[in-house]
Amino acid sequence: MSIMAKRTQRSQRAPHAHNKPSVAQHLRSQSTRPPPLVDPRWLLKALGLVFALAVIFTYVTLCFLYAQGQWQLVLHPSRGITATPASLGLRFTEVHFADAASGQPQLDGWWIPADPANSTGPTTLMLHSGDGSMSNALPRALTLHNEHLNVLLFDYRGYGRSTGRHPVESTMQADSASALAFLTFTQHIAPPDIVVYASGVAAALAVQLAATHPEIPALILDAPDGDFAQRARTDPRSRLIATRWFFNQTFPLADPLHTLATPKLLLSYTTASKPPLALQRAADPKMTIEVASPNDPAVQTGIHRFLDLYLTHRSTF
Repeated sequence: MSIMAKRTQRSQRAPHAHNKPSVAQHLRSQSTRPPPLVDPRWLLKALGLVFALAVIFTYVTLCFLYAQGQWQLVLHPSRGITATPASLGLRFTEVHFADAASGQPQLDGWWIPADPANSTGPTTLMLHSGDGSMSNALPRALTLHNEHLNVLLFDYRGYGRSTGRHPVESTMQADSASALAFLTFTQHIAPPDIVVYASGVAAALAVQLAATHPEIPALILDAPDGDFAQRARTDPRSRLIATRWFFNQTFPLADPLHTLATPKLLLSYTTASKPPLALQRAADPKMTIEVASPNDPAVQTGIHRFLDLYLTHRSTF
């Protein structure tokens, strides 16, 4: 091809190359275009999903916290030991039992013998209420000691000097069983010689203990309390929680008490709230003492007569 022909071809292509837009022009044209719009309905759906997830997470967290702290609705433990049996002139020995897997005793208590020379006679296993510590039960321990009974008074886990972070129904039930085992296998006291005394929420523990050990001759239930499911539902702290799914500190009492064949003495006081109607129906009217206060002399008299009826070896004292 001649030199003239090549120049002619370049001159023919030149206008096309000159008309091709530059990169700068392309970028300027892109920048002048309006940005793509997001569908508002998608934004609303995304916000709604985030809000729903936040509500669900908050509710699950609230339920978890409630499940962990629900024991505080019915139990009010104290770590303080404000008095000992010596405060009432009683001789006693501090005892430790219910060893953990590590070999460390979990429960702390007092053994108050009726007769230091013979500690294998009739005995009371005391299960104190869900408030305070075993120090608060000392006045009734004196009452039972005056009936010539050995007394074992102890703190559940989470109370007094016993181990544990806080009490719950299941650990308290296990602790009451451990105390009975301590009396049977360590103190060598036969179950037919053991009367169980229980106050407040501990009445539910005593009823279950007697149901699993029918050889126990009698129960003394002092201002018994339990069946907390309904009260939990009406508690202001439970308004946002489906308690039927999460509340398990029920301490069932009326129904088990109604079917329990073990003789039981019910102590109630006019100065305090009366037991629920279901519990009153489950109790034997002949074995119920209603007095003005726990210090009423009729309490000692009623306990004395009750023990005479149902404690076989009581005549040896």
